[in-house]
Amino acid sequence: MNFNEKTIDVKEIFTGNIIKVELQTVELCNKKKAQREIVRHRGGVAVLPITADNEIIMVRQFRKPFDEELLEVPAGKIEKDEKPEVCAVRELQEETGFIADKISFINVMYPSPGYTDEKIYIYKAEGLREGELFLDEDEFLNVEKYSFMHAVEMVKAGIIKDAKTIIAIMLLACENS
Repeated sequence: MNFNEKTIDVKEIFTGNIIKVELQTVELCNKKKAQREIVRHRGGVAVLPITADNEIIMVRQFRKPFDEELLEVPAGKIEKDEKPEVCAVRELQEETGFIADKISFINVMYPSPGYTDEKIYIYKAEGLREGELFLDEDEFLNVEKYSFMHAVEMVKAGIIKDAKTIIAIMLLACENS
């Protein structure tokens, strides 16, 4: 059976600096109509920086939607017409100050496909050299290092809650097993 949904109508509800929200009317495979609220997003990257000592560099920052500090791999939004790999290099240096000799694509994830078209491209950064930090004026974070095994344990214990960070760490765990 074909489960495709045919778009009948699109209404733009909101346009902001980061997202756009649409209300779509669709025709389902059984010919009935339904509405879909869709958040449009340019996408982002997540970078898993690995030191020569097998440590993962992460950032701790406050996230307003949850009113708590989260431990995450460096990440950020893809700018208009920017390639994901270029964004990964930029975000790594901006948030951690590190520059990588090697950036390699790991995977792409869909954070919440039930309502957004956002894609997060996950990269691994190796051959790290310290450089200069370039935080945005509204960005406040701490750069922290954890052994790879400790990071895996923090995922298992529910200390690391951010989906892109969990996926990046567990993909590396699979790669190393």
